[in-house]
Amino acid sequence: MSVADNIARIHERIQWAAKRAGRDPSEITLMAVSKTFPATSIREAYDAGIRVFGENRVQEFAGKIDAVRGLAGADWHLIGHLQTNKAAKAAALFHAVDAVDSLRLAKKLNEAAASSGRKLPVLVELNVGGEAAKTGMPADSAEFNELLSLAPQLDHLLFRGLMTVPPYTEDPQRARPFFRELRDVRDQVTKRQLRGVSMDVLSMGMSHDFEVAIEEGSTCVRVGTAIFGVRERA
Repeated sequence: MSVADNIARIHERIQWAAKRAGRDPSEITLMAVSKTFPATSIREAYDAGIRVFGENRVQEFAGKIDAVRGLAGADWHLIGHLQTNKAAKAAALFHAVDAVDSLRLAKKLNEAAASSGRKLPVLVELNVGGEAAKTGMPADSAEFNELLSLAPQLDHLLFRGLMTVPPYTEDPQRARPFFRELRDVRDQVTKRQLRGVSMDVLSMGMSHDFEVAIEEGSTCVRVGTAIFGVRERA
């Protein structure tokens, strides 16, 4: 199947998942995760209607930017772990950073955005599965609470919500408790009515489990393999 066919099929699945949850499908953004794929694949997805793209690495996207710069309305998000020494470059390349996994990184991104006179949309990444090998802050950590409390001072960042990558499991249903936990954290933070913090976005769900994520409240699903195919491993 072509990239366009894959996208059409995913939109159908999004609609059915939203219907099961009593939700409006228009509330859910389909992000095409284009990491490791060439600009030609990105253009195929763009021509099929995709406007939000996720990339994992600053250097990789820097090598693609000239080839995709002319895609009007395309929105480029960094969704992979970002080292603090690359914060300035990320802030210059991407429209949003969806993986703020530490207070230190948030401060660096704020400095970078301030120096360019812009407001940078960000998501806070939480490690809901407690996996040592994954980035993200525990939801009950002092660091996460400190980040939320300092949000008004980080005034060049637009805190838009939360993202997570749950422990991988072949059975998508086993990811449900982790998606539900992120939604519950979002609800708790929303009740606090913190200045400078919006919780409109819940970025959760990938190719193998995005329907379950939608049923649990996801507003953005990050789909790569189901759109572009299996990535080649080096």
